[in-house]
Amino acid sequence: MPSLFAPYEWFARWCVERVFGLDHATRLGSSIEFFLYDVPKVLTLLLAVSFLVGTLQTWLQPEAVRRILGGRRLFFGNVAAAGIGIFTPFCSCSAVPLFIGFLKGGVPLGVTFSYLISAPMVNEVAVALLWGLFGWRIALTYIGFGVALAIA
Repeated sequence: MPSLFAPYEWFARWCVERVFGLDHATRLGSSIEFFLYDVPKVLTLLLAVSFLVGTLQTWLQPEAVRRILGGRRLFFGNVAAAGIGIFTPFCSCSAVPLFIGFLKGGVPLGVTFSYLISAPMVNEVAVALLWGLFGWRIALTYIGFGVALAIA
């Protein structure tokens, strides 16, 4: 069964051999082939994940997150905040204003810190790239450590 990225592999090999006139078995040739093969693959994954995150962002508004976290306390609030932080497509530049809004909305400080840590740390794009490049074990390890740190 052909891979989704088979055209990228063909294009990379073709460029190395025909355009640059290099043997793909040499260090330079294999390096250029690797670059030409992986850059479009990573960009494709990045575009797909960005589209999914943008779609998710239309459904999960900051006000809804504030309502969910408002009545939580201590450990369960931290777990909920870290979990919500994973699935919200906010970087650190938008997580800080949300953090302040959560505090003004009455969400406990520890719970808001769990959100503030997990939102930019466990990034959807990074998870997708880790999964695609290194496999599900590395991606889940990344998520596990990020969530554990946010809860702690």
